[in-house]
Order: sequence, then C-alpha cells, then structure tokens
Amino acid sequence: MALTLFTKSKKAIIERCHDDYATKMRLKYKPYYHAMEAQQGTKIRLNGKDMIMLSSNDYLGLSFHPKVIEACAAAARIWGTSTTGARISNGSRAYHLALEEKLAAFLGREACHISVAGYVSCCSAVAAFAQKGDLILADKNIHSCLWDGIRLSMAAVERFSHNNPEDLRQVLKGVPHNTPKMLVMEGVYSMEGHICRLPELAEIADDAGCFTVLDDAHGFGVLGKQGRGTVDHFKLNDKVDIYCGSMSKSLASTGGFVTGTKELIEYLRTNSKQTLFSAALSPSQAATASASLDIMQSEPQHLERLWRNTRKYREMLKGLGLDTWESETPAVPIVLGSKELVYRFWQALLDKGVFTVMSIAPAVPPGKDLIRTAVSALHSDEDLEKIHAAMSYAVKRL
Repeated sequence: MALTLFTKSKKAIIERCHDDYATKMRLKYKPYYHAMEAQQGTKIRLNGKDMIMLSSNDYLGLSFHPKVIEACAAAARIWGTSTTGARISNGSRAYHLALEEKLAAFLGREACHISVAGYVSCCSAVAAFAQKGDLILADKNIHSCLWDGIRLSMAAVERFSHNNPEDLRQVLKGVPHNTPKMLVMEGVYSMEGHICRLPELAEIADDAGCFTVLDDAHGFGVLGKQGRGTVDHFKLNDKVDIYCGSMSKSLASTGGFVTGTKELIEYLRTNSKQTLFSAALSPSQAATASASLDIMQSEPQHLERLWRNTRKYREMLKGLGLDTWESETPAVPIVLGSKELVYRFWQALLDKGVFTVMSIAPAVPPGKDLIRTAVSALHSDEDLEKIHAAMSYAVKRL
C-alpha cells in the first residue's frame, strides 16, 4: 500500500508526446524545420552548401528589393521596433491606418484591418462573422487557418468537393433559404495551384443568400490587374463580402489583412478575439508591405517576369512527364502519390542543390503526396537551367 501511495504517476500528456510517431519520423528523416545559414534572393546556404530556393512564397521577389529594405529600416528608426500592444488598446499607430487605407483603395474595398499574421487575419475572417446556428459551406481543401476559424465560430459545417460548383449546389438543396449561411473558399489553393472557380461559386452563393469569404493569400500579387488578386481577375469585387489574405507572400512582409465594407470591418474590430488580443504589426513590417504595394503598381516587370518564369517552369515539368495537378499558377505541386516516392524525390533535389518542401497525407488527400514548389520573379534563366538538371536527375532516381 505504501508503495502505491508514494509512486509518482506518469503524466499522460507527456507520455503521448514521447510516443508520437509523426514526431519520431520527422526527427529521423529531417524533412522540415531546415534553418538556412544565409540567403540572397533565390540563393540560400544550407548545411554549408549553396542551393536554389524553389519553395518560397516570395512570388514577386520583393523581399530583396532595395526600396523595400530601406523602407523596413527607416520605419524602425522612426517608430522603434514594436508597439508592444494590441490595436484596441495601446498598439495602434498612424502607419497602420495608412497601410489599411492604401490596401483598401488598391483592392477597391471600403475598409481594411491588418493583423500580425495572415493566419490570424484569415481565421478571424470566418470566426468573427459566423456563429452557432449558422451553416458554413467550405471547400474541402481550404487552409488550416480557415478550418480553425470555422471551429471557433461553433457554426455547423458542410464540406463540398474541391472547386466543384455542382457539388456546392447539391449540398445547398436541402438547406432552408433563411438559414444564415457562409461560403468559405480560397482564391488560389496553395498546394494544388488551382484558381477558384469564383464565377460559378459566387453565383450559387448569391442565389442562396450566402455571405462569402475568400482567402487570397496566394492570389494577391499574382492574379488580376497589378496583382489585385482573384476577385479582380474575374471582375467580381461586388460578389465577395470578405476578402482576406497574407502580407508574407507577394508583399514580402509578415502579417495579414481583412477587407470589406466599413460596417463589416468595424464589426470585426468589435467582435473578433483574434483581432482584439493580437499584438499590432511592427513598424518595419508595415513599412515593408506598404513599399511592396507601391512597387506592385509602379514596376510591372516583376509580375511579368513571374509569369514568364512560371510558363517556362511548367513546360519543363511537362517535358519530364511530371504530374503538376493541373496547376494554373506559380504554386506548382509535383504529385508523386506516396510518401516514399516524395521523400526520395525531395532528397534527390536536395543532393543537386535545389530546396523544396514535402507535403504528404493527411496534409494533402491520400494518393496526392507531393513536392511543393513555387516560382519567383527572382529566378534567373540560370536558376531554371539548374532546376531542370536537378529535376531530370530526381526523375531518374524514382
């Protein structure tokens, strides 16, 4: 009895962490959490070896633009490094308002709210507006940030097949018209590279009285006039209630944004816990995004080069017989179908000096295990030639 009383019991959560198979495999094969030792444009150094980055979301290549770097540094000299507070209390600054006004004007929206992360913004774009008793209709391939927003909202949810308007129509058939409804989708799906079938989806949503939320983290800066995104690409600004995204991709910064009418954005500022309790975006990152937005409008060559590189890269992969999941954008997957093939392909590219990212089930659907690659405006013709040689080598290793 005494032994039982004084024996220290094991902590179940610690045991769970200790026994976690996914963590053990990650530590054994080391496909993630690689820390680059240096970077200049598309060139990185990893474990002392010079490599080409082929999985960055720096689509327009502005993270090394001299004007962007200078704006970043200048903001810290003027404002310091951080507001050390949330926007609702002591964290709001004039530069936040200026960037919000600039983004709203660029996107043709009445108002905008910026947050410290794209994940926070897109999560709040759902969680702030949906509530228990509502129904959310979600493309089954939407990003984790949107799923988290759905869970936090406590609304009911129905999934529809990826980018499939007809399936959405079927799901809606049994839903009373007066049920408060929200449609959640992405403009460009980052794993697949697919462009949202917005014209058909928006028409169905409009007929059903759906509030629409579109996350365009990977479409902003890539599609539309001067990079205004998927909504502008289809000229459907009036059909999307909330347009949100990230500033860590084409804007070469960090943070995220939510745009809509003034009424909707003020409602979000009142009701979104993600918005209320997040620290404000730093001066340097706001200045970085602002400078990048200026360059998107004044230097069209970056967007032009991005698409030139994308076309050339896709033709390269097609010539090698690789499955790109019918990608339509600079986010280009290489679908190999099993985690074993993905690992071998990824390692072969690494051996030849090309850095990519693995994505395996359940992060992607079963049988769609893939290498995620992304083209940048900064990739040179020489980079693409080296990438082609590495891809050819990796194909032979399969």
